[in-house]
Amino acid sequence: MERSDKGPRLVALGGGSGLSTLLRAAKRLPLRSLAAIVTVTDDGGSSGRLRREYGMPPPGDVRNCLLALAEDDELLTRLFAHRFPGLGPTGGHSFGNLFMTALHQLTGDFPRAVRLAAEVLRVRGSVLPATEEDVHLVAEGRDGELLVGETAISRGGPPRRLRLSPPDPPALPEAVAAIEAADLVVMGPGSLYTSIVPNLLVPELRRAVARTKAQRVLVANLVTQPGETDGYDLARHVAELAAHAPGVAVDVVLANDAPIPAEAAAHYRESGAAPVVPPAEWPGPGRLEALPLLTVTEEGAVRHDPRRLADTLAAMLGVHA
Repeated sequence: MERSDKGPRLVALGGGSGLSTLLRAAKRLPLRSLAAIVTVTDDGGSSGRLRREYGMPPPGDVRNCLLALAEDDELLTRLFAHRFPGLGPTGGHSFGNLFMTALHQLTGDFPRAVRLAAEVLRVRGSVLPATEEDVHLVAEGRDGELLVGETAISRGGPPRRLRLSPPDPPALPEAVAAIEAADLVVMGPGSLYTSIVPNLLVPELRRAVARTKAQRVLVANLVTQPGETDGYDLARHVAELAAHAPGVAVDVVLANDAPIPAEAAAHYRESGAAPVVPPAEWPGPGRLEALPLLTVTEEGAVRHDPRRLADTLAAMLGVHA
């Protein structure tokens, strides 16, 4: 959905809660268009159950992006986010996931189902699955074992190699077109191997990001992800992205330099996560922008602050947040 007939165009690639955070920041900006390109490799939780039972792409990450971009209709967004309790057939499913499943069954077309859901939620922008193909992540684990599926990879330690199965799924044409028209392409924040890289494993998307004239920005994670990026510093995150997406250059690395409060830091330490700290000197690739981007939720979780992130993206685009 177009925001106006003027202004820049922004495209965000990723999945999970990180992409939703980025979209909540980006929708504050006076953009001509805003597009979220969402990975479709999730095989866990409610999304995984629906995927296995009904042979459809996983709806969860798409649903989160739709909610992040929705107009402020509190009841409707709460309804889509509502998760059914209990252990019965609907237990653990969100209403939004079931709604997306029903739309997919009615239309037989997942991208169309996403567009219809976007109309219901009056979404500011467009949410685009990376591919319509039924794709799975496959990796070689750190000990050489074969890891199949996003869930196994996120628990199996940093993978040596990562690929899609099938290996060359066609990209959604609208996603390629959005990248080609973009003024800013933002990757992350989010799980490196299971949210960001999977989009770039789709060959047409990788080539589009590689040849775009837009600035390419990587928003670094605040902390490492236990079981996926154990021990990674900022440089290792960027190097792994480059290794899995040949030809994709990062122009700007955006990292948080605000310290994590002691209580929250202790909680993350106990879970095996460590802060991703920007170094004093950055040899590249791209330029490093280290800014205070951190906020802490009431539950003690660290997140990127949407307002600060919006201000930073606005400055890159030459607009006012």
